[in-house]
Amino acid sequence: MTEMEENLQSPVKDSDMTLEQPLLLIGNPNNRRTLGLQEARQRIGLQPAFVLPYAHLLKTWRRGGTMADAVQQCLEGRGTTHMQGEPWISSPASMLYANHDSVDGVSNVPLIRIDAPGEEWDVERELLFLGAVNDVSPLIDGPSAGIIPAAQTLTLEQEWGRIYAPSQWFRGWKACLERVRHEARKYWPNARFMNDPDEIAIMFDKRKCQQHLSAHGVHVPPTLQSSEPIRNYADLRTAMTTAGMNRVFVKLACGSGASGVVAYQINPRTGAEIAITTVGMERVQGRIIFYNEGRLRRYTHTSEISALMDWLCAEGAQIERWMAKASLGSSVFDIRQLVAGGQAGHAIVRLSQTPITNLHLRNERLLPEEAGLDEQQMNGVKTAAKAAMAAFPYSWSAGIDVMLSGDTEPRAYILDVNPFGDLLYRVQHNGLGTYEWEMELLRKEPYNYD
Repeated sequence: MTEMEENLQSPVKDSDMTLEQPLLLIGNPNNRRTLGLQEARQRIGLQPAFVLPYAHLLKTWRRGGTMADAVQQCLEGRGTTHMQGEPWISSPASMLYANHDSVDGVSNVPLIRIDAPGEEWDVERELLFLGAVNDVSPLIDGPSAGIIPAAQTLTLEQEWGRIYAPSQWFRGWKACLERVRHEARKYWPNARFMNDPDEIAIMFDKRKCQQHLSAHGVHVPPTLQSSEPIRNYADLRTAMTTAGMNRVFVKLACGSGASGVVAYQINPRTGAEIAITTVGMERVQGRIIFYNEGRLRRYTHTSEISALMDWLCAEGAQIERWMAKASLGSSVFDIRQLVAGGQAGHAIVRLSQTPITNLHLRNERLLPEEAGLDEQQMNGVKTAAKAAMAAFPYSWSAGIDVMLSGDTEPRAYILDVNPFGDLLYRVQHNGLGTYEWEMELLRKEPYNYD
């Protein structure tokens, strides 16, 4: 048995701390998510999570190693990353990894939290590389999605805001999730995932997610139906005409936030069209480059809209009815509802005078009581969010985006399930921030599933 196996498979009980379920966090060490989680654990008296950096894990795989090798190297201090001047890795002696079911009534198997891989350029390139070399079926049939050769992915220079080959990136991300699941199970047979890798992959694919929710009886906006695959702008217009659907949201299937989201409508009488989106376009050396602007753009020329839709459909898009949301004054709104351990916790109301409510677009945010939402409305939101979470029985938490319809009798619809949707600022539930609340829940009832 190696030193790592001994360290990770020997329960330790510090004199000043009760035995707790160990947490292995796969994430980016200097990321606000990782920092926020570690700070929350410190505030409530838990030991720091053991952080396995995505960049180190992906590079280890590319060089022929395994997840176990990456952990071993981290324990030995190789490839160490630091956060705020302190080592990100907790002492091996304080790690509680073991293959026992419980000790003193407390689960002692590793709990693995897979966090968001974004906001780290080295990780972005590694996932593009993995997407280029991995034998995984593409998101769509057909060769029209953008592809970056594997040899070029690792030397890409970052251009802020540019959207690089999203379907290729998603192939890499799915391959990463699949390999984490396989190797974690092999190395720690009794390991538990906070959110199951297979279910994360479904949540991340907006098409599969909405189909999955609908199959489980959860209300979602109607998807644009078509007898043939919608591969481009022309197919989209034909499908909309056939369905009598003049307003749709076209969403990049694997996009996060408002990346690749377009609110598109056609005037059925005049044929005039408008697309509202955060996606900017620029022609460089004869090719159109797509990027996130961080603000909304309005396109009204068919040449621009067709180029945008051709790209989205080629990369893979979820296309659904643009439903009227409930309004507050001149703004429409939806709600981000955090669900963890079967409980509905923190909620934020997102308001916008445009169809897209994401907060990073500088939209207004309010607490439900500030927005005047009554108990009946919030009960409807919480019930819908918990139903959506229940459709993923092997996952513990997610941020659920819920809209209330603009009818006289509003109904709750699920817009999105974000497996990393617990990063919410300036909101508390039971006097705790999101990460503190989640960690307290886990401490009181360590997470296990069969």
